[in-house]
Amino acid sequence: MMATKREVTTTGEQNDTKRKKEVRVWMDGCFDIVHFGHANALRQGKRMGDKLFVGVHSDEEIMKHKGPPVFNEKERYRMVRAIKWVDEVIEDAPYVTTVETLDEYNIDFCVHGDDITTTADGHDTYQLVKDAGRYKECNRTQGVSTSDIVGRMLLVTKCHHQRGEDAVDPRQAGQIGQGHDSHSPWTGVSQFLPTTNKIIQFAEGKDPRPGDRIVYVAGAFDLFHVGHLDFLEKAAEHGDFLIVGLHTDSVVNRYKGANYPIMNLHERTLSVLACKFVSEVVIGAPYEVTKDLMEHFKVDVVCHGQTPIMNDLDDQDPYAYPKACGKFVMIDSGNQLTTSDIIERIINHRLQYEERNKAKADKENKIYESLQRQKEKNGVNS
Repeated sequence: MMATKREVTTTGEQNDTKRKKEVRVWMDGCFDIVHFGHANALRQGKRMGDKLFVGVHSDEEIMKHKGPPVFNEKERYRMVRAIKWVDEVIEDAPYVTTVETLDEYNIDFCVHGDDITTTADGHDTYQLVKDAGRYKECNRTQGVSTSDIVGRMLLVTKCHHQRGEDAVDPRQAGQIGQGHDSHSPWTGVSQFLPTTNKIIQFAEGKDPRPGDRIVYVAGAFDLFHVGHLDFLEKAAEHGDFLIVGLHTDSVVNRYKGANYPIMNLHERTLSVLACKFVSEVVIGAPYEVTKDLMEHFKVDVVCHGQTPIMNDLDDQDPYAYPKACGKFVMIDSGNQLTTSDIIERIINHRLQYEERNKAKADKENKIYESLQRQKEKNGVNS
């Protein structure tokens, strides 16, 4: 029997509805000291669907299961909202991801990295959604972890970006990242190896449109944090296309001191590129904002924050040219947080962070060893 035109049309509409169904993805975490590894996980999660919901745990939840966070929950909510692949942030998300949480937000599935996150009593926080078949994995970004970054700050060394200059004082060095007892099988890192492909994945790849007002800012943007974020949002309001110039490690080290930058140039590049207010990054930008630089990028206005401007090696103001042209603007973001302030937080609670990260690594090692034994047993039985 031949179908009527209306039946054919209805079937076609139903197929179109199925094809157009929005795939909603859930990811969650502490997102403490948000870095490019977090951003890369979120980028991968977004590619698995159409809309990315990110649950961020409260200070209370983190304190219960891991120990004290470096950034408070409001700072962490703000940072995650600014990552360009995130569509919606769910505040005070439960530490254990449940099917009920996914259903509440009409989520299709949950995504997490290929490592294991545990509760205070050592249980897998994603076991419930795994059992329900609503769990997918993305690849961890090798060479970076929050524990590693905290360790860099506690070690008071610059060997993470400049080899051959061993400036570690063993009396000041913490235990994070040192020794077998505090080394996680998943998040223990050696060194981040940058690739052009990773930069391409993070970059928008868009040129300014005709008539766009181009804004330029420059700096270290080390340990990219909410203070940087508030400044960049204000700078972006002065135009349509925001370019961030990142100084080289040696230049940052010269004007900030022996233990800076904490993150090397490639790490800082990815962290800044992940910010939704940033259109382009100049990798290894000159310290002086010259006429050539402004003409090359067709810069309309150069912005700088409230931090003091340090003269270059010739004792010249690096912003002399844009000031002379009337193209320089000082910005008050209303946020005075600096990288030094973050390091101060870490140092003030050093023993707590050392104990927190050691306990985390111990739990992960036990789980990893259990999984390895299970694999070996299955291999023998198969």
